[in-house]
Amino acid sequence: MRLCAAIVNCFYLRHSQLTYTNSNMDRKLINVILLGLGFMFVFTAFQTMGNIQKTILDSIGQEDENFKGDGYTSMAIIYAVFAVFNWLAPSVISLGGPKIAMFYGAVTYLFFILTFLWPKTWLLYLASGIIGTGAAMIWTGQGNYLTLNSTPATISRNSGLFWALLQMSMFVGNLFVFFQFRGLTHIDVNTRTVVISVLGGIAAVGIVILVALPRTRIGSTDSVNVIEQQRGPVEALKSAANLFLTREMILLSVTFFYTGIELSFFSGVYSSAIGFTNAFGESAKQLVGLSGIFIGAGEVLGGALFGILGAKFTRWGRDPIVIGGFVFHLAAFFVIFLNLPNKSPFAPTDDEAFITSSAILAILCSFLLGFGDSCFNTQIYSMLGGVFAHDSASAFAIFKFTQSVAAAICFFYASALGLHAQLGILLFLSIIGTVTFVYVEWAENKKKKKMEPNEDESDSSVQTEKF
Repeated sequence: MRLCAAIVNCFYLRHSQLTYTNSNMDRKLINVILLGLGFMFVFTAFQTMGNIQKTILDSIGQEDENFKGDGYTSMAIIYAVFAVFNWLAPSVISLGGPKIAMFYGAVTYLFFILTFLWPKTWLLYLASGIIGTGAAMIWTGQGNYLTLNSTPATISRNSGLFWALLQMSMFVGNLFVFFQFRGLTHIDVNTRTVVISVLGGIAAVGIVILVALPRTRIGSTDSVNVIEQQRGPVEALKSAANLFLTREMILLSVTFFYTGIELSFFSGVYSSAIGFTNAFGESAKQLVGLSGIFIGAGEVLGGALFGILGAKFTRWGRDPIVIGGFVFHLAAFFVIFLNLPNKSPFAPTDDEAFITSSAILAILCSFLLGFGDSCFNTQIYSMLGGVFAHDSASAFAIFKFTQSVAAAICFFYASALGLHAQLGILLFLSIIGTVTFVYVEWAENKKKKKMEPNEDESDSSVQTEKF
């Protein structure tokens, strides 16, 4: 009887532990989904605004001679400030946690969008600086919150799931713009007011969701989860600096730098180049919104594949996915080179491309750019949340620092370099960035194999246990 009671008690205890673990994992998954939804709404507003910013500012400049605001300069300021404040983000998170950091960041995005209702050159650049501070907080907070709600077994899935939800933002906003800009060669004040007001309302919904996020404490009751150390603001800053100087992070920074260049290219330069290509006729402005939709389609498909089906892909490692992203980007760069005029990023142009400019090819390249970008970013998130899980705030801050420096540089030279020169820069960096990521991935795999006991050792340990 005692033996039966012991067996029942053992089964009950094990069942209780499994039930608790499953409920704990379900709660973490819900947190990741809520995080993705909050970002989806905030960036539905901002990414759509960034996609059409150059087109809108060009129309404002035609109406107001005193307005000298430039979209590329605005984006350059955003990413330059973003880069500087990334170093302070871990310290802020150490004091207030990721939720407060994300809330502040989301509010700055809303402020930036609403300033377009009162177009002033000084206000545009001031808002660009303010949103730069917010971007550092929201993205570092996001990386920290995602890591705290993940385990080594779920980080790839959660990264892909978050990325897919985030990139859903490319659909709704750009579809709305597609219909609002239909048949327009000039974006009049009434159309601008409607678009900006709707985007501001969408951003406000995202802020509410981020405020409602459950708090996640540092550490975990789940034994397979990593434990991140609680640090003060000074220690957090020192930790970020020390991590940045490691060999792995220096190599990965090359990959981060490439993602920043290509991010700024497809989010600000490429869509503008399509809208300024007169060979597309009256549909040129409308194609700006359609381009954003198909970039989003590629992003969401990539996030879904590597998130929902993440277990099937992770068996082969992260490197095949990144190499695949490189191939997709390579194809996109070649077709863009042939399909769009060299002067298309600057202003409306009648110049001819190497081939007759095709709207279908332009939109296909949008999809390829988005899908390739998801290949790189989902695997970067997976690596940072897995390999550097013990110091995720610093790791994500370094990632966003390097990426934002690259984006700022791209927007600075975008107003001076033609399309072909920009594509050449992208090609060179894509090769180097892919090589460095693959090198780090292989090095990490070697470390894991060394840490795993070999079969002979495991067999002997089992025999000893039995004896």
